[in-house]
Parts: sequence; C-alpha cells; structure tokens
Amino acid sequence: MSVFAAGSHAPVVVRAGDAEHLPEIGHYLLADASASNGALSAHRIQLARGADGAVPHRHDHSSELFFVVDGMLEVLVGSEIITARSGDFLVVPPCCDHAFRADPNNTADALIVITPGVERFEYLRQVARIRRGEASRDSLLTEQNRYDTHFVTSTVW
Repeated sequence: MSVFAAGSHAPVVVRAGDAEHLPEIGHYLLADASASNGALSAHRIQLARGADGAVPHRHDHSSELFFVVDGMLEVLVGSEIITARSGDFLVVPPCCDHAFRADPNNTADALIVITPGVERFEYLRQVARIRRGEASRDSLLTEQNRYDTHFVTSTVW
C-alpha cells in the first residue's frame, strides 16, 4: 500500500553532491519535470560577476521563479530590468519576455524553478555544448516548442 495520494509522486530529494553540474553555464541540475510528475523543473545557477545567464526569451505555458541565494541578479521582465538581491524572490508569469545575468559588479547564486515543469535538462545541456563550441546556437531554434523556450529580441537588454 502506498503512503502517497493517488496521482501524487514520491518526494524529490537531490543531494548537493549528486546534482549534475554544467560549469560552462554555471548550472546545477536539480529536478526535471519527470522527477516531480510535471509539477516543476528546478536548477541552481552560480554566475561570475557580470556573467550572462539567459538571453531574452519567454515561456508560453510556465511561470519562472527566481530566488536569489546570494549576490545580485539582473532580470529583464518585459521592458524593465529588475535587480534582485540576496533573499529576493521574483516570479515571471507565462508569456512575459525575460532574461537574466549577474550584476556587473557582483556574482549571483540563484534557485530557478519553472512551474508547471517542462523537461529542460537536455535544453540546458545543449546550451552548455553551445558555450563549449560543440554546437551552434541555431541548434536550439527548432526546439523552442519542445522546451517552451521561445527566443525574443529586447531593445533594453
């Protein structure tokens, strides 16, 4: 007999040492959508001073939550740039253009959660391959619907 309610899933526990690390992009992969029965996808970023996190994009079906653990993160939200500091919490709603990077004078350490979840780990691995020069940025263009990550242009970013 299961101790979990029908339709639920087992608790998700990812030990710090077990998270897959993508050093090229500063990401630690915590839980993909399949681990949480679609509830969320989560990863942690640790960025050097002024390092880019993500180019302008939007998610049509998911909100993206940012919790800054330490440092300062600049986040484009629509046409506004918000500086989030240690302890700050920000949720970008679906269909809202956004991007993020470390503040030019600070590092950034943040937890990022997408809900409902989308299988995104392979997308992040592809971004790491692009940073290593093993793939072209165009390789993601045909995958925008699969990962619910649609690239946009921004005049303020």
